[in-house]
Amino acid sequence: MEASYDPEQNPPLHAPLLDRSSPRTGRFAAVFACLFSLISLLALIINQTQQPFEKVQPRGVAEGVSAKSNPSLLNQVPFNWTNAMFSWQRSAYHFQPQKNWMNDPNGPLYHKGWYHLFYQYNPYSAIWGNITWGHAVSRDLIHWLYLPLALVPDHWYDIKGVWTGSATILPDAQIIMLYTGETNESVQVQNLAYPANLSDPLLLHWLKYPGNPVMVPPPGIKPDDFRDPTTAWLGPEGTWRLTMGSKFNTTIGISLVYHTTNFRDYEQLDGVLHAVPGTGMWECVDFYPVAINGSVALDTSSFGPGIKHVLKASLDNTKVDHYAIGTYAPKTDKWTPDNPEEDVGIGLKVDYGRYYASKTFFDQHKQRRVLWGWINETDTETADLKKGWASLQTIPRTVLYDNKTGTNLLQWPVEEVESLRLNSTMFKEVLVEPGSVVPLDIGTTTQLDILAEFEIEPLISSTTNEIGNCGDGAVDRSTYGPFGLLVIADASLSELTPIYFRPLNASDGTLKTYFCIDETRSSKASDVFKKVYGGKVPVLDDENYNMRVLVDHSIVESFAQGGRTVISSRIYPTEAIYGAARLFLFNNATGVNVRATLKIWELNSAFIRPFPFERDSV
Repeated sequence: MEASYDPEQNPPLHAPLLDRSSPRTGRFAAVFACLFSLISLLALIINQTQQPFEKVQPRGVAEGVSAKSNPSLLNQVPFNWTNAMFSWQRSAYHFQPQKNWMNDPNGPLYHKGWYHLFYQYNPYSAIWGNITWGHAVSRDLIHWLYLPLALVPDHWYDIKGVWTGSATILPDAQIIMLYTGETNESVQVQNLAYPANLSDPLLLHWLKYPGNPVMVPPPGIKPDDFRDPTTAWLGPEGTWRLTMGSKFNTTIGISLVYHTTNFRDYEQLDGVLHAVPGTGMWECVDFYPVAINGSVALDTSSFGPGIKHVLKASLDNTKVDHYAIGTYAPKTDKWTPDNPEEDVGIGLKVDYGRYYASKTFFDQHKQRRVLWGWINETDTETADLKKGWASLQTIPRTVLYDNKTGTNLLQWPVEEVESLRLNSTMFKEVLVEPGSVVPLDIGTTTQLDILAEFEIEPLISSTTNEIGNCGDGAVDRSTYGPFGLLVIADASLSELTPIYFRPLNASDGTLKTYFCIDETRSSKASDVFKKVYGGKVPVLDDENYNMRVLVDHSIVESFAQGGRTVISSRIYPTEAIYGAARLFLFNNATGVNVRATLKIWELNSAFIRPFPFERDSV
């Protein structure tokens, strides 16, 4: 349906965001006081039925704790989470296992009508450890069926973990899977696996090459700094290449290059594909071509005129995925960034939020490049053990070169997510005045697909001494921003998550825009990691400010300007859950009116369940 905004029926709520301590007064308090009291009473009653958690002692590396575990919140007083709150946190259309811990996506591919996703998985607990490869399949990247474990740590060369790897599909349709294993002596080595039956669409059974490992740490590389082989690409002389992450002299991030003709024997090249001082250990490296016309995706082995190459690394020191666009020379196996000032690890991020260990694959079925990324929890391990699960994968995203800017990638949710759309609501040119909040009455707001476009109408001249970046969150006012959406907010705005643009007037008179999300008031719980995320986003002269936001309970994915800047966020509200969750527009700028046009869909839940082996479903 289409809804027209009526300011008499939906009056703006003025200045609730000016600072975190300011009282909420006026008509807003009168309208919502009763609802707020009722919600608080219900929450109190529910909480009183639950027993508080016992504090846990910090676990150390000696106990096998990965740096990929949750952020340290051990000094915070545990919140009295209820089972109803935990149940609400679980996503409805993002992929996650039925239970236990998950991290990096591994070896995604398309085979005989099925998309395959493998992932780092702990079969025994909701915290990191005992890493095996989980396995799931889908016809459409949205609805998933769990399959039995694909690879388990059962040989000396992977007994301490079947770690991250990638798939390569050969011209004759053979599937090669290379993965990192941790040996019985804690050495990282590279191993080869392949399907036992290539005619099986589900690829249920995998064989490990008897001659494993096929690569071991070379001289000068520490035994625990050699991991995560990429998808291989075919060079001009018919030799396959692959790269993987490492570091040199503790601080220089590098990507090693290997050649092979048979995937059993490998030759390390002198030098590296690329190196960036000060970035530390590179892991989960990804390397792939993009067409500079921005219209099509390319097979990983593509090279030549009209093609750039993307080099991406996950930085072990910061747990952030960075990428850069540049030129690859296949004869020398060297890659050079277009802009050295935005090299890998010091410039653009794949995702500016809670996101890591991403991996792409070329989908030969639909001729597109698809990006997966892992999003972990930002609550405590104690809470994860109580609820029995931890982590999820992003909605798969397509990746293209942004030929308008020539400097960015464009990430966008795969088109299949639109199959989940239910009823829609349209709002046209809603006026949001400075310092105000406008409620959007759309009913249920915990599973949404939001398209929003904003126009600004300057009221005063801007200054040029404003604080850059995302500021101190949505409370940090400037002439032109922040403005945007408040998602997963309760009626009293005691819990809210602003997603916003923050344009700033640069010294040369142009606007420099930041796209941000502010988690600092997303939850009343103190044992949740909350911060302000964001980054710069190019907004061209002929463009309005636009964003797309996918809301799925505790995961929010936000895409600015067609996907030039993307932010993933985890939020754990205590009151803005179920029917109490609301959606608002806001404008906390001091010198502009904002007019917003939105189309909002409620989204259905995806079917994610065990494969029905009792039926002939293949």
